[in-house]
Amino acid sequence: MADTDFITTHELWDEERRDSAARIPAELESIEFVRVVVADLHGLARSKTFTRRAFLRVLRDGARFSSSVFLLDTGGNVAIDYLDEGAGVEIEELRGAGNFVAVPDPLTFRVLPWTCRPCGWVIADEYLRSGAPHPLSPRKLLQALQCEVARRGWRHNVGLELEWHLTRYAHPFGSGEMEPGHESAPPTVVAVDNARQLNLEGLTDALATVLDPLTSALLQLGLPLRTIEHESGPGQLEFTFDAMDGLDAADAAMLVRVAAKQVCQRLGHHATFMALPKFEGLNANGWHLHQSLGLPGGTSLFQPDEPSEPLSEIGRRFVAGLLRYAAEGTIFATPTINGYRRFDDRFPFAPTRVNWSTEHRGALVRVAGGADDPETHVESRLGEPCANPYLYLSSQLSAGLAGIDAGLDPGEALRASPVDDAPRLPRSLRAALDAFVKGEHYTQLLGSSLTACWTQVKMNELRRFEAWRSKHGDTETDVSDWEHLEYFQRF
Repeated sequence: MADTDFITTHELWDEERRDSAARIPAELESIEFVRVVVADLHGLARSKTFTRRAFLRVLRDGARFSSSVFLLDTGGNVAIDYLDEGAGVEIEELRGAGNFVAVPDPLTFRVLPWTCRPCGWVIADEYLRSGAPHPLSPRKLLQALQCEVARRGWRHNVGLELEWHLTRYAHPFGSGEMEPGHESAPPTVVAVDNARQLNLEGLTDALATVLDPLTSALLQLGLPLRTIEHESGPGQLEFTFDAMDGLDAADAAMLVRVAAKQVCQRLGHHATFMALPKFEGLNANGWHLHQSLGLPGGTSLFQPDEPSEPLSEIGRRFVAGLLRYAAEGTIFATPTINGYRRFDDRFPFAPTRVNWSTEHRGALVRVAGGADDPETHVESRLGEPCANPYLYLSSQLSAGLAGIDAGLDPGEALRASPVDDAPRLPRSLRAALDAFVKGEHYTQLLGSSLTACWTQVKMNELRRFEAWRSKHGDTETDVSDWEHLEYFQRF
């Protein structure tokens, strides 16, 4: 393949990225390999590992990846016939699973501190071979929205709050027969504790042999880890992070999940971000997204002037947008069949209705702060921790901006328990997919190709689950074996 200098030819890096790329060769002197990572539609990291010599060429010409990474459902099954004129996705390069070009973002370059041999790690942006942004790229979607925020002179501030479960391997390769549509049986694991005690200090300390290496790795990677907490369920943990720029936060979420799974695996443990694994007595995992708009380096634009008000006018409009588009955007915050297990009476802090509150944790949107708090922000409680971070943040930001532009009003904040007459959120992946398809806001945001691809990929996931349920006759209330096979190891 000719050395085309693809990145310079198509002017794909700004000055900051060019300067950062110029510093990478010096760092490569002590590194043998670099993993170039792209995020698929599910937010799973798909990578190729390059030798140091080969990666120097990638910094000029990008890396070629098969388009099939965009066509897989959560089980790794090809959901779109790539031999059939793009199967309605209208992208010529999908035919025959042709290559796209993955261009490293030098600002995301890290050296992984847990690998046996020195190894770099970098997130890449996806481009068509013409140099145009790939229409199926979730990261490019978020970048475009971040540019719109910057055009307005604002900054999108995002704080991550991720819950997950830690278990210990009994057998890392699982047992029993593999189900059709699943590439492997999940690992057999045992609980690390049987506690149901929120924030009990001794429980966190008891897990120090795993948490200390993991949190040390996160800090070495430069991630702004804020707190480590033992949540309410057995082996359930929560990591929170200081506010970051929106794109940095989405990149961080990718890296946190990679780090947790890889570090824990090396220590004989299994980390899962699945919303509700198939074990007795577990609490459901959520991904609470803290966000605000602000001036670069300044205070939150959500901070109200009046002590009696929870939010500024721009903050109220942002919340109104989140509420207006909550139903059709649920599929981006909770994109798996298993994620809807959270929306159950057993888990009262998971939202079920479209409402907002200044403090109630059962509301969809909770306001934190006030007139005396320059970090006033809103917390969206809709997400599950295995959501695609780029699609999740894009859906939230676009809804908030639409609320601002339309001058929407969120109505009265919830004062007590969730009110019965507030609209319900979708209670299943099928209902969420229907709401997405029937809506206009997100189909316009994604564009025709990404809308078609996303819809087909999620429909394939649903069809396989419903076929399994028809055959095995499981109940709708219990986590199924299918969900455990589908999500426990992968997420």
